[in-house]
Amino acid sequence: MKNLIFTIVIILTSILGTNAQEETFNLTVNISGLNSDKGTLLIGVYNKKEDFLHKQFKGDISKIENKKSVVIFKNLPKGEYAVSFVHDENDNKKMDTNFLGIPKEDYGCSNNATGFMGPPKYEDAKFMLEENKSIHIKI
Repeated sequence: MKNLIFTIVIILTSILGTNAQEETFNLTVNISGLNSDKGTLLIGVYNKKEDFLHKQFKGDISKIENKKSVVIFKNLPKGEYAVSFVHDENDNKKMDTNFLGIPKEDYGCSNNATGFMGPPKYEDAKFMLEENKSIHIKI
């Protein structure tokens, strides 16, 4: 009898534990309007305001074809995110800027957020991921 009760407890715990697992979703990022097919795209996904444009939650490097690119981030936990990218035309793995700090290479953020006299703000780029989602960023 003890073994039967123990087995039932284990089964119920397993079922409840499975239901409590974190929901995850896929995020498809479509980027278009790039200047050329040269180089690669450096794409970052951020899940905290304080990390935006500094420390990525997830990142990827993507090829460019026909001045556009598609990147899929799989199994992201449900939550708030923002995305940014840099078109690294010379493949030096960083955003090139002029002597004033103005970017020389294409860049963009989710919600097509743009900054005024500085980089875009997290508040303008953020979105909720509550189901599989596709976003479009156009230069």
